[in-house]
Amino acid sequence: MPIVVLGLSHKTAPPEVRNRHTFPTERITEALGALRDYTGVREAAIVATCNRLEIYADVDDYEIGVDRLKDFLTTYRSMRVDDFDKYLYTLLGAQAVEQLCRVASGLDSMLLGEAQIVGQVKEALTLAGRAHSTGPHLNRLFRIALECGKRARTETGIGRDAVSLGAAAVELASRHCGLAAAEVVVVGAGKMGTIVAKHIAARGAATLAIVNRTPARAQSLAASIDGSAHGIGELPQLLRSADLVISATGGGAFLITESMLQTACAARSKPLLIVDIAVPRDVQPSAAMLERVTIYELNDLQQVIDATLDTRRAEIPAVEAIIAGVVREYMRWYQSRVAVPLIASLRRKAEAIRLAEIDKLFARLPELDSHQRELIAGASVSILNKLLHAPVTRLRESAAESGALRSDTTERLLDLETLGARLEEQLAEALRPPRPRRRG
Repeated sequence: MPIVVLGLSHKTAPPEVRNRHTFPTERITEALGALRDYTGVREAAIVATCNRLEIYADVDDYEIGVDRLKDFLTTYRSMRVDDFDKYLYTLLGAQAVEQLCRVASGLDSMLLGEAQIVGQVKEALTLAGRAHSTGPHLNRLFRIALECGKRARTETGIGRDAVSLGAAAVELASRHCGLAAAEVVVVGAGKMGTIVAKHIAARGAATLAIVNRTPARAQSLAASIDGSAHGIGELPQLLRSADLVISATGGGAFLITESMLQTACAARSKPLLIVDIAVPRDVQPSAAMLERVTIYELNDLQQVIDATLDTRRAEIPAVEAIIAGVVREYMRWYQSRVAVPLIASLRRKAEAIRLAEIDKLFARLPELDSHQRELIAGASVSILNKLLHAPVTRLRESAAESGALRSDTTERLLDLETLGARLEEQLAEALRPPRPRRRG
């Protein structure tokens, strides 16, 4: 089963490695277009989130296919193999199928059971569709993974008690800062920044400033939570009085630099708490060495998240049972595809036999009008379908069980002479006039 996944995630790579190898959404379609040109890679899709980069592919050969994907990463992204190779994981066949189901179900997320991942997997499928890089195998795989994710959340409690990275960031900050009396700055008015701002507002912060590159978005969010809106140029000034800064843009460049904080600290006497939940980071790492500045980042949220997820962890076995069933079903379907060309050939040959038998029958019965001929032709199609049902089903089952077709099984199921004889016999039976009823 040549489906593979090559990736790195929060489980295998530290934040600085993930930051270096983030894959911007706007470049995924272009990247998949380039990946289509690699021989041996029949289908491909990329799942890129804050905490993972995974390439799913249907390949001609496992070993060659994985080498092609690695070559693509090093060439397209100008990466050095020794820079990331030790952080990569490779999963093959059923393991690759299971991985996508685990991702869509939230079992492989940093935040167990997160809801956003379903949308991200769906977006990966959409982008692959635009790039025309998927076909029947990955399209079906992503659809069943999305369905698996939905089932996990409706049939189990894996998504119960809403938790988000934004909420966890605010909870972590509240343990080190009195939010009710704090001057808070939220950097970023996107999805994550909005979540953070709403949680801060609910905690009753003294002041709440929203900073964003696009002023209109900052104004819209600020108006909804009774805060103030500011452009990115005002951030240095806001740092001089803030008690807490939560940054969530992930634009790729450091918005809060060491020199910016040095200048701000020179004008203030109280400590400053910063929670950076952006990927890549918004805060320059060297700023953590400054006095009176405490910086927490994404990995520091794990303790907070762990404390709120006990109920979700109890649901893991139920989700894994759903995933196991989905993986089995997909594998049976995938392996049964081996029989598709043979089944198509069988149907073509059987149809040729049907037409030949019909022609012979019509030659013997020239008195039949066009309507009668149509009825007989329709009956022959129905009879043929019934005759083919058993051998076609057995072909699919044989392929699904082993991923291959034994020659003796194939020969036994494709006995076309017998099929033709049975077709002729059943057509004759269908045309035989009804026997007169005996009167008692």
